[in-house]
Amino acid sequence: MQQITVNGRPYRVVKLLGKGKGGYSYLAQAEQPGAELCVVKQIHHEPCPYYQFGDKLAAELADYDRLRAVGVPMPALLEVDRPAERLVKQYIPGDTVYQLVLRDALPPACAEQMRALCRKLYAAGLNIDYFPTNFIPHGGELYYVDYECNAYMEQWDFEHWGARYWAKTPEFLQYAAEHP
Repeated sequence: MQQITVNGRPYRVVKLLGKGKGGYSYLAQAEQPGAELCVVKQIHHEPCPYYQFGDKLAAELADYDRLRAVGVPMPALLEVDRPAERLVKQYIPGDTVYQLVLRDALPPACAEQMRALCRKLYAAGLNIDYFPTNFIPHGGELYYVDYECNAYMEQWDFEHWGARYWAKTPEFLQYAAEHP
């Protein structure tokens, strides 16, 4: 894919950033002078054996509002194309926590920032997707670059699930071996 259109405006696709449960995220740039890089997320409807979806776009937008209200550092939502099921998000440059763990380069401040974020989320009765590909440290701040959130359940909180993937644990190493 070399181009994607959002609300009739063309964006040049630079590269695929990743595929998640809900969509494909592309690094892109509006085809206009001086346009900054952004992320265009295309919602997909591929089956996911461990997750049930309703209206993915509506859920993503509602989750964005909930997480903003809690104060989760996230990329800004810049534009929504409802008929095409596309979102344009602020681009947060840098390596993901996953990439940093692979290189033994995760800044120690990220752990404290995650603990502080968890305090806010748990108080609001929420969990997010704590997998390390969803986080980018940038400018001294840890950003959650996904918008997904769910009702709090202890088995899926950071301490009981997410932390398994924020260090070179057996779970992390197995994932890395299966996803080179």
